[in-house]
Amino acid sequence: MSFVDVEVGYVKMSARADNRHLNPLGDVHGGFAASVLDSVTGCAIHSTLDAGVGYATIDLHVKMLRPVPRDQDLVGEARAVHVSRNLATSEGTLKSSDGKLLATATATCFLKRATS
Repeated sequence: MSFVDVEVGYVKMSARADNRHLNPLGDVHGGFAASVLDSVTGCAIHSTLDAGVGYATIDLHVKMLRPVPRDQDLVGEARAVHVSRNLATSEGTLKSSDGKLLATATATCFLKRATS
């Protein structure tokens, strides 16, 4: 995965599944899509936080809509939806290079603030 675009509350990454990401049936494992979506949704939240505030995903809900192609550039995008003192939510998509929607996700993250 690599960053393509980052703004406050928004992240776009590129990713590519290869033979290392196959399940026993020879298809790209669903965990690949989940990993990309966890990364973009978490980073979208991270982009809204002050320095020194960390985060951890506490819930990731992924819907697989199409098989993830192997050896093709993929696009993961996410936006922060809500950020409060202790929790933040975001929504993300994984698309093929021709724009077909492969998977969607919603994430909730716990925000870790330094204690004084």
